[in-house]
Amino acid sequence: MDKISVLATVAVVTMSISLFLSLFLITVKTEYKLSNRLFAFFLVLTAIDISGNLGHLLEIPLAARVFMSSFFFLQLPTFYLYILSVSYTDFKLKPKHLAHTFTFIIANLILVPRFYSVDLASKISFLEGSGRMLEIQLNHILTHIQIVLYLTAAFMVLRRAKKVYLENYAGASIESLNWLFQFTLALSVFYFIALLKNIFKFTEYPNVYEWLKIGLLLFELIIIFWYLYKALNHPNLFRNIDSKLKLVKNIISEEKNSEQLPVHEEKEYNEELLKLKKYMIEEKPFLNPSLTIQDVSKDVGIPVRDLSVLINHKLEQHFYDFVNTYRIEEAMDILKDFTKTKVTVLEILYEVGFNSKSSFNTAFKKHTGVTPTDYRKSL
Repeated sequence: MDKISVLATVAVVTMSISLFLSLFLITVKTEYKLSNRLFAFFLVLTAIDISGNLGHLLEIPLAARVFMSSFFFLQLPTFYLYILSVSYTDFKLKPKHLAHTFTFIIANLILVPRFYSVDLASKISFLEGSGRMLEIQLNHILTHIQIVLYLTAAFMVLRRAKKVYLENYAGASIESLNWLFQFTLALSVFYFIALLKNIFKFTEYPNVYEWLKIGLLLFELIIIFWYLYKALNHPNLFRNIDSKLKLVKNIISEEKNSEQLPVHEEKEYNEELLKLKKYMIEEKPFLNPSLTIQDVSKDVGIPVRDLSVLINHKLEQHFYDFVNTYRIEEAMDILKDFTKTKVTVLEILYEVGFNSKSSFNTAFKKHTGVTPTDYRKSL
């Protein structure tokens, strides 16, 4: 099988999977409709981009083929909006988000005078000399700039979302954010290889360019299957946080800069800390796998802002880790109980408020230095 046949086969399979997954995301019943639709649109754009590898099989007019290739400029903006929608519960599409189509519009407008508006012979001549054409060079520059800016922006959103989550939540969404970070990292590697492929396109090594093209399609297929696996096996993985929540360092900064805000005395913090610890031990709110700092604030009568500063700043411990400490202590008590030797580790982790084995094992080893199984064996 020659390279063209391999490329066409992989392209058709990847397009089919992309379109199938996009249809699934649009039709599945879920409360996260916006996130699903954004990622479905990203997959459709991916399928359109891949269709450019089937130009020799599909009778697509030259101008339409070039226009379809420009849909690449919508892929990363759509992915960035998807990251925002998954990270924040209150994210909504607004007219201002149309600004993300700017590079797509520019990339097509600059091609109007010498490509879109001329006859077929002139179009062919333009593309044959594409390496020398200013419009093509400008589009390549826009491509590189967009990749760097949007991927950097996506990582920044995930970094902030994770910090806010750790300071205010103690559920499963941290796994969602970690997975999204891994997914974004995989996409970054994909686009880096794509840029490398484009460099070889204008060198004396066309074979390298063709094989990188096939490799990218296979990599793209793996990434899509990876997402499909996660979406089908962990439907509740994708949960969001409130974008209005502030990081503790920003709260502290505001308190220092504002003369109107009362400054907490050390005595007040100590009283609140005793109150909080008593509540955690007696009421055991940590058994709730979806516990938030708002829930604790309501029960102990300490304002969320003050409680956040107390835990995340004064105790120098994220709310996520603070709650997990009590969960691990509870799990240790169960593991020590000789009347509960038949209770499995999996049963224990759900009983104490965790909802995944990986997060439980990580937290347990962080707290004790050993795994739950090894801890039980050592007793």
